[in-house]
Amino acid sequence: MPGLVSVKTPPDSAPLRISVPDAHTPPQRSEPVNSKPPSPLPKRLPSPSPSRSKFSPRKPPPESSSPNPKPNPDLNPNSQSALENPDLGPFLLKLARDAIASGEGPVRALDYALRASQSFERCAPADGEPSLDLAMSLHVLAAIYCSLGRFDEAVPVLERAIRVPDPPRGADHALAAFSGHMQLGDTYSMLGQVDKSILCYEEGLKIQIDALGESDPRVGETCRYLAEAHVQAMEFDRAEELCKKTLEIHRAHSEPASLEEAADRRLMALICEAKGDYETALEHLVLASMAMIANGQESEVASIDVSIGNIYMFLCRYDESLFSYQKALTVFKSSKGDNHPSVASVFVRLADLYHRTGKLRDSKSYCENALRIYAKPVPGTTAEDIAGGLTEISAIYESVDEPEEALKLLHKAMKMLEDKPGQQSTIAGIEARMGVMSYMVGRYEESRDSFESSIAKLRASGERKSAFFGVVLNQMGLASVQLFKIDEAAELFEEARGILEQECGPCHQDTLGVYSNLAATYDAMGRVDDAIEMLEHVLKLREEKLGIANPDFEDEKRRLAELLKEAGRTRDRKAKSLKNLIDPTSKKTKKEVTKRWPSLGFRS
Repeated sequence: MPGLVSVKTPPDSAPLRISVPDAHTPPQRSEPVNSKPPSPLPKRLPSPSPSRSKFSPRKPPPESSSPNPKPNPDLNPNSQSALENPDLGPFLLKLARDAIASGEGPVRALDYALRASQSFERCAPADGEPSLDLAMSLHVLAAIYCSLGRFDEAVPVLERAIRVPDPPRGADHALAAFSGHMQLGDTYSMLGQVDKSILCYEEGLKIQIDALGESDPRVGETCRYLAEAHVQAMEFDRAEELCKKTLEIHRAHSEPASLEEAADRRLMALICEAKGDYETALEHLVLASMAMIANGQESEVASIDVSIGNIYMFLCRYDESLFSYQKALTVFKSSKGDNHPSVASVFVRLADLYHRTGKLRDSKSYCENALRIYAKPVPGTTAEDIAGGLTEISAIYESVDEPEEALKLLHKAMKMLEDKPGQQSTIAGIEARMGVMSYMVGRYEESRDSFESSIAKLRASGERKSAFFGVVLNQMGLASVQLFKIDEAAELFEEARGILEQECGPCHQDTLGVYSNLAATYDAMGRVDDAIEMLEHVLKLREEKLGIANPDFEDEKRRLAELLKEAGRTRDRKAKSLKNLIDPTSKKTKKEVTKRWPSLGFRS
């Protein structure tokens, strides 16, 4: 369909240049997935790449009734009555396209596109035949709204557009429906509404499969795009399923060791890494690196070396990790320059590596080198790159007990992302980190405010059911306790309990921590029976499933005994299996040891 567009507005782009492509424009190839080095602390994973495989029918769709309309001297496009002229819609769309091409800007183009869509709607066939010209004009109108940053206004336009075509009528209608759903998904993504975005992508994929079949290469491109969206939403099982399907399609239709296969394997490695399957992730990265070497992609090979270094570090193979980082650093310096953000990103990874191996002086030196690069970025450096680097460095400062410096870096990172569309979830993660830092230094009011803002953004983006959301609720509850807002804390802990039970299960350490906090809150509110019931539930879980050797067991047992004594009751105990007397999961690293408030029994 000439002029049907599905525009993704990448967060680091300048205002969109809207264009109406020709009918014979070939599909674009998706860029290889560029998996950035992960932060030491939880954060949003990389969003889907701006490129998208185009759903193109097997034959070019029919042209509009007037592909190159001639201006009618008797036609006044500003007249309302003229909107009923069937020649006006194509004419106004041409004016909109010309306004963009000539540099007049999207505002004038918006007026033309609005009137074009009105004209197509008035001139719709009387027999109820869906007007693909109307769908086309609505897609262009929505794209112009997005270029102006008016994403909320683009949504109803696209919702109207996807109701126009009827996919069973043929490839032209399927193309219009697919394009509309994908463009609507992109718009929701820019608004931070990831759940709605994914629903639109899933519907678009279904339409594409019905029209082209499951093994078409264009279906593979869409599967990978959708997999990236699921990674952003931290839905790794569905992402893995889609990525496997993409890999199968590309292996069937591409040469061995193709760039498409390499991109698929990098995404699969990212998913496996997020799921803790480091050996499988390493295997995919090695194969991706070999494919890139075969295709002469030296810079991409260096990026993969960074990812390989990350995996080696997680596996505690520090010498191999250092070698991979140094290889990547040499390539980046020679190909991009000493002050490129890619060089800074490797400095951050080296800082993390040296911190893990106890070489704190070297770690801090690399942090300072990275900060110097971020302070004077080279042209072309995006705010997202700098903010991501600052966030990772802040995590290192936090781990060496410099929370104030970590807070400063988080403030800088958040300021850089405030005006960027589609960054709500990332900002929410930064605010949650700021809440933790403020709590550590005793600024509980600031901590609560940061958590509250983070929770509001996560709710708006559809992440109210994620485990991360449950953890943030628990942290805000702790801040509320410190401010003696006990009723508010109880509500937060109760909501966190429901989410973590669903997402992690009742035996997960985060869930057990919320149980303990909720019991302490009930005790502080005078709800002793509820507190006793909660602690008995926790102890039962530990005795029957987790084992009693865990250090938390004795603390919870003592607290329950105090409450039972206060209530004049005794605990009903069941016989325990000998195999549960030792908790195989009781080993803790330094970072896993939780802070205690013995007087109330709260845990972070």
